[in-house]
Amino acid sequence: MKTLIFFAPLLAAAIPATAAPSEAHAFAQALAPGQVHEECMHLDAGEKRDYSWKTDAPVDFNIHYHHEPKVFFPVKRDAMRGDGGTFTAKTAQDYCWMWTARDKAAKLEGRIETAKP
Repeated sequence: MKTLIFFAPLLAAAIPATAAPSEAHAFAQALAPGQVHEECMHLDAGEKRDYSWKTDAPVDFNIHYHHEPKVFFPVKRDAMRGDGGTFTAKTAQDYCWMWTARDKAAKLEGRIETAKP
C-alpha cells in the first residue's frame, strides 16, 4: 500500500492536463451564389460575443434566433463586404450568425469570440 501512495503523485503528474476549450472560433468558407453559411451557439441572457468578418464580394449578413413560429433578427445588414462588433444576447437563445452570398461567389473569413470585459 505504501508503494501505491508513493507512486500516485508521480502518475498524476505524468497525465497531461486537458486544455480548456477555446473561447475563440475562427472560420473560413467559400460560398457559391445564393449559398448560406451559419455559425450557431447558445448564449444566455447578457452573454456577449465579439465578432468580425470580411468577404471578397457583397453578402447579406444577420444574427438571428428562432422562437417558433417566428425568426427574430437582432442584427441584419444587406450587401456587406465586412462587419464586426459586440453582440449581447437579450434572452437565452440559440443564436446564429448567417451569411448569404448574393449573385456571385464570395470567400468568407471571420472570427467569433467571448467578449473581453
